[in-house]
Amino acid sequence: MEITSVAFGIPFRHSITDSSSQSTKPFRHSITDSSSQSTKPFSARKSPKLQIQHASDLPSTLTRVGQMLTVKELNTALNHFGNSNKFNNISQLFLWMQENKKMKEDGLVPDLVTYSTLIAGCVKVKDGYPKTLELIQELQDNNLRMDDVIYGAVLAVCASNGKWEEAECYFKQMKSEGRSPNVYHYSSLLNAYSACGNFQKADVLIQDMKSEGLVPNQVILTTLLKVYVRGGLFEKSRELVAELESSGYAEDEMPYCVLMDGLAKAGQIHEAKVIFDKMMKKQVRSDGYAHSIMISAFCRAKLFQEAKQLAKDFQTTFNKYDVVIMNSMLCAFCRVGEMDSVMETLRKMDELAISPDYNTFNILIKYFCSKNMYLLAYRTVEDMHSKGYQPTEELCSSLIFHLGQAKAHSEAFSIYNILKYSKRSICKALHEKILHILLAGKLWKDAYVVFKDNATFISGPTTKKFASAFMKSGNINLINDVMKTLHSCGYKIDPDLFEMAVSRYLGQPEKKDLLLHLLQWMPGQGYVVDPSTRNLILKNSHLFGRQLIAEVLSKQRVKLKAQESR
Repeated sequence: MEITSVAFGIPFRHSITDSSSQSTKPFRHSITDSSSQSTKPFSARKSPKLQIQHASDLPSTLTRVGQMLTVKELNTALNHFGNSNKFNNISQLFLWMQENKKMKEDGLVPDLVTYSTLIAGCVKVKDGYPKTLELIQELQDNNLRMDDVIYGAVLAVCASNGKWEEAECYFKQMKSEGRSPNVYHYSSLLNAYSACGNFQKADVLIQDMKSEGLVPNQVILTTLLKVYVRGGLFEKSRELVAELESSGYAEDEMPYCVLMDGLAKAGQIHEAKVIFDKMMKKQVRSDGYAHSIMISAFCRAKLFQEAKQLAKDFQTTFNKYDVVIMNSMLCAFCRVGEMDSVMETLRKMDELAISPDYNTFNILIKYFCSKNMYLLAYRTVEDMHSKGYQPTEELCSSLIFHLGQAKAHSEAFSIYNILKYSKRSICKALHEKILHILLAGKLWKDAYVVFKDNATFISGPTTKKFASAFMKSGNINLINDVMKTLHSCGYKIDPDLFEMAVSRYLGQPEKKDLLLHLLQWMPGQGYVVDPSTRNLILKNSHLFGRQLIAEVLSKQRVKLKAQESR
């Protein structure tokens, strides 16, 4: 079956242009206000407050119009971002307010609402917990005290960062202040316990909650189910699912998915399938995640035909897709080599504007490599990198080797550079591997750069191979630089290597300055031309000037003897 680069190049919406349009200008930029003759873009005519709230690039918008806003308007924007779940924007705006001294203008300072919004935003951002601690300290410095809402937000941050001990401390602190935790506080602490499957503490917490007169609701019971599943208490988990069913809290797939996922990851595929079949028989409301869990479970258990069939069933049953479900289907189809189904799934992602994530690219790259489609794998890695995802060293190293075997030397070097300039540390042996590939591809300049940057990681035999190959065929203008690099990394340059370099220079008399520079450099490093090379130079001295060559060779011997006598 012929596979074209168009089919897998990769056919996601963000890399496709609309060929049906003759205009290359984005449509939105040509829109004007029909009620006005103004030609300014609509964004420029919005009020500063609206520009902030609808900014696609908040930092640059703040630089442009931020100073026009009052603290009250900025606080309104903070609340807007909180209600819109734009958590990164919350942090960016608050940081700008601090840097621009907007926090104490006209006697206004951040209030508890501001801090609760900021802390709630820390749930979804990187390094959310340290930022929360900074905000708590700042809150206290402003002579404010944490209220029930802020405690709830802090507990949620602790839970999302796996800080169950810290969550427990804040919960106890809250009670010591005479505050009465509500269902939300209990749920957040319970969620923190679920991260480590601490079912003993979870059970004690539920009893404490009941003693306070609070009745566990659907969220509490589902979170408790997570704790039991993480703790491997599958029998208690089944009992809890039954309780959820009898309470009318199992009308959607969530509790079933929690139990199925736990069973599948514990290797109990049959038991997970029993839960799945029960859910299907009861016609439980589903968005397809149950299918995704089982497809992934079948793939992990190498039950690829079952995974493929379930993926086909999903396609005919549901019309709801997201990247998680698509990845599960892609994985299933790739494992069984269903090329047409893989292509169909990719097209579907494009049609629905579902952007690929890290797992999507990983699945495709591994699949292309397994099918010896290394150039497609290479293009997929490049696409992955351009979208801000970093491939693993293991995957890149394997692909580099196969590209080298396929004589795709430049492509192998591109993958090496993607890996090298990522934030990941890479195996030292990879430098030598790519050096061999570059030498095979006669990419001398790139080989020299790799050697120069990583000479300490290159073995003696490979260094000798590189040196010999470069002297024979590398860029003549870099020969002296290569000699100096070899010497500086401790490699003892032998007479044969000097003879090769001299022969290259003799073949291009216009490079006489480079030859003279090499001959003048040698004695200072303890080298002298051997008799054979000396005779070769003298034989061709008419090309450079006999007297000049004789003087250089004489000085070379004198300088070397002087060094030897010390």
